[in-house]
Amino acid sequence: MSTKDFIEKDYYKVLGVPKDATEAEIKKAYRKLAREFHPDANKGNTKAEERFKEISEANDILGDPKKRKEYDEARALFGNGGFRPGPGAAGGSFNFDLGDLFGGGAQSGGGFGGGIGDVFGGLFNRGGATTGTRTQPRRGQDIESEVTLSFTEAIEGATVPLRMSSQAPCKACSGTGDKNGTPRVCQTCVGTGQVARGSGGGFSLTDPCPECKGRGLIAEHPCLECKGSGRAKSSRTMQVRIPAGVTDGQRIRLRGKGAPGERGGPAGDLYVVVHVGEHPVFGRKDDNLTVTVPVTFDEAALGGEVRVPTLGGPAVTLKLPPGTPNGRTMRARGKGAVRKDGTRGDLLVTVEVRVPADLSGKARDALEAYREATAGEDPRAELFEAAKGA
Repeated sequence: MSTKDFIEKDYYKVLGVPKDATEAEIKKAYRKLAREFHPDANKGNTKAEERFKEISEANDILGDPKKRKEYDEARALFGNGGFRPGPGAAGGSFNFDLGDLFGGGAQSGGGFGGGIGDVFGGLFNRGGATTGTRTQPRRGQDIESEVTLSFTEAIEGATVPLRMSSQAPCKACSGTGDKNGTPRVCQTCVGTGQVARGSGGGFSLTDPCPECKGRGLIAEHPCLECKGSGRAKSSRTMQVRIPAGVTDGQRIRLRGKGAPGERGGPAGDLYVVVHVGEHPVFGRKDDNLTVTVPVTFDEAALGGEVRVPTLGGPAVTLKLPPGTPNGRTMRARGKGAVRKDGTRGDLLVTVEVRVPADLSGKARDALEAYREATAGEDPRAELFEAAKGA
């Protein structure tokens, strides 16, 4: 869409709504007309197709509050005879004498100066002309990195150094891409780094400008270090805080810790993949830690108190009830991994009854006496009964 079309077209008239129409009224009018003139309902009717495109274009402007405001402001400045055609107006071309408005007239080459670029900028997805153009800020790239933590560091959290390589503004040319530091604004995209392409139905999409590769600037004298891109490889070491309770393989996002942006744009994000080493004593199950504690036969049979180690803290004492079977799991609350809300999981303690490989004479005599005392008991009787009934 040209500036001339933008000024001269009365989109309110196209949709048949008053200038003070609400968003709902505009939406209702558009839907009614779109159904009437849609190409699927008017196959082979070129006039209906053109009408549909005109309706879609009007809705694209008036249906967007920001574009509508820009349109109304431009019409107020130049519409309805509010502009003065220059000598070349005949034959469809037109020139504006903007001297009274902007103090100095239009810029050479037919561009607009100062504020008018702002008025049209959002609508056309571009800034003003060369002198008044504001190149768009660009967000920095995201960076991926990896870190290996010990089991304890993963549970308690740790601050680790990370050495990263990323693209940053070239120091030789201060990020301009031009060895003299004076790049020119790309004329193809007028400094925005984007160009519009039609997609049919009155809609348009934007692509990175092929001329400037999306930078909005072109280096007349390319920097030898960055070859005119304005970006160069940079290495840095950063102290990164890994939160407590991370798991093996977890991917952490650190906002704003990636590559620096261009022209005031925000930095990208840093993604850190965490690898966690094993512990010789403790394991992990979700937010709980696990540990296997050996107990003697008499402790399991008669009960008692068992001291259990914890990760990074003092031991806890658990009461072992009489007749505790091998493999039973008990719980020490609050001695596990750190959760997201700052609380801790539990320590799951699994009992392992140890059978001594060598017995002293006294111990053997005691066990022989125990065997005689329990000679009538068969611990496998229920097993055989259940097998018969199955």
